[in-house]
Amino acid sequence: GELNVFNHERSTLKETLGSAKEERLAALKSLDDMKSQVDELKADLNSTMSQLTLEKELRARSEQKEREERNERIALSAQMVAMTKEHASMETTLNESKDVMETKWRKQLEAQEDKFRTKEGELVQVNERIIGLLGEIEALKESLRDEKNAAAAENAEEMSKLVAEIEILKERLRAEESRSRAMGIASEENVQILESQIREGQAERRRMHNLIQELRGNVRVFARIRPFLPGDGVDDDAVAACVPKSEASLKLTTEDGDKKGHTFSFDRVFGPSIGQEAVFTEVSEFVQSALDGYNVCLFSYGQTGSGKTHTMQGTGTGQMRGIIPRAIEQVGQYKEQLEKDGWQYDMQVSFVEIYNETIRDLLREDENSTLKHDIKVGADGRRFVTDVNLVALEPTDQEAVEAVMRQAAKYRSVGSTDMNAQSSRSHSIFTLHLTALHPENRQALRGTLNLCDLAGSERLDRSKATGSRAKETVAINKSLSALTDVFVSIGKKASHIPFRNSKLTYLLQPSLSGDGKTLMVVNMSPTDESTQETLCSLRFASQVNKCELGKAKRSLEEVDEDDAASISSSMSGTSSRKPSAMKKNMKSPAGRGARPGGAKRSPIPRSTPRRR
Repeated sequence: GELNVFNHERSTLKETLGSAKEERLAALKSLDDMKSQVDELKADLNSTMSQLTLEKELRARSEQKEREERNERIALSAQMVAMTKEHASMETTLNESKDVMETKWRKQLEAQEDKFRTKEGELVQVNERIIGLLGEIEALKESLRDEKNAAAAENAEEMSKLVAEIEILKERLRAEESRSRAMGIASEENVQILESQIREGQAERRRMHNLIQELRGNVRVFARIRPFLPGDGVDDDAVAACVPKSEASLKLTTEDGDKKGHTFSFDRVFGPSIGQEAVFTEVSEFVQSALDGYNVCLFSYGQTGSGKTHTMQGTGTGQMRGIIPRAIEQVGQYKEQLEKDGWQYDMQVSFVEIYNETIRDLLREDENSTLKHDIKVGADGRRFVTDVNLVALEPTDQEAVEAVMRQAAKYRSVGSTDMNAQSSRSHSIFTLHLTALHPENRQALRGTLNLCDLAGSERLDRSKATGSRAKETVAINKSLSALTDVFVSIGKKASHIPFRNSKLTYLLQPSLSGDGKTLMVVNMSPTDESTQETLCSLRFASQVNKCELGKAKRSLEEVDEDDAASISSSMSGTSSRKPSAMKKNMKSPAGRGARPGGAKRSPIPRSTPRRR
């Protein structure tokens, strides 16, 4: 009986096992179907994510393009308003000058008319005398015909003398009339000559001033006043608190009753109607110096909302472009000229920002990169930033230049405050590193062009910044104070210059310590609310303008044949990469950093060359 029970249980278990196997196979098949469905869903999700990412990127580019176009329209509108006001002011001045000149010429004309009337009276008298003489002549003729003697001959001789006198008087009258007409023409020519001499004298004065400043090594300072913007909330007929008095001076009025105001003089002053091209024309000589082997630094300074970023970067690709894109374009043009003389150039760019005393790479590939960047000094004494991307760039490639500017603008730290809706919250430093070789002359040179857009100084009681914005403001003002301390120490010719007090001054030390050429553009707002910040900026700029750094040194070296070949090989290897591909950026090895001449150590030996 137990065997039967056991057999029955075994058969039951077999049936259960078979059923379980069938259920397992069905479950496996269902699992496979679910896996296929999951894979399809994953594929659909990845496709959707890719489309969303692409749409997000396109939307971001569209929004950035729209912002650029809006900023360009605002800048153009503000400049046109400033030009209209300046034109009205010039028209008023010209009308006043015209009235003065008309009064002057009217008096002269009245004097000439008086002389003319006097001459006319004299002419009438002469005509009357002529008529009388003609009557006497007729009488003499009758007498001669009657007498025909010696007395008649004597009378004829007297008549000839009278006729001669009449002709002389006529000639004098004609000469006087010609002189009167010529006086007006000569006066106009004299005015044109004097105006031309004034212009030539001003140009010569500026040229000599620039030469003296360069020999002294002074920090050059330009001042720029931005026009009123829609966000300033002023009327169309508002008068700017800061106005240019000449090409080299300006006046700031701080109070309504302060008629005297504050007057400052700089190397160049740009009014609100002066455009981007005119500003760059004045700084172009500094840009060219980088290709000649000099260490050049140009930085903008001023309160937040004064137009620093507009001056340095600008907007769009037209006439509102700033100094940085225009400088790259000019470098390309000047480079082509020098290459015709036998020079070979290799150019790379870096773009970093200093945010809360932390260095960030604006040309990084990963937006959330955690790489830490430090300022180091190599064995050759050259300063560099570790682990930053160096982009090989052909200056004449407009598309590559725009790609670099877009990449930097994408990662730049900006924020909104009560003083500026688009306030830069960091110091950005664009650096063009170049190496050049002249194989025939066996000469090599290095040059750097640093273009710095400093964050604007601001007061917390005006910007109403809180939280992280307040922390940014403190860091910005602290670094700008460190920059002030450096220039104060340079002005006093102190033995110790506190370059290490901030990363900004430490990074710019080569340009501020006498080895290069330095230019500061101080930007100002025309509003009455900004007069105190403007006054502080102008006082600082005036102090900077008096600093003497010494004559700039050119980095030109003579190399032997092996070194020249090594440099040429290194340069050709760098230039063969496509500069426009942002994903192929040349990256400095970790721990070594990006050197000013490239990511690799310079092949130029330091023991053999003679320095000029």
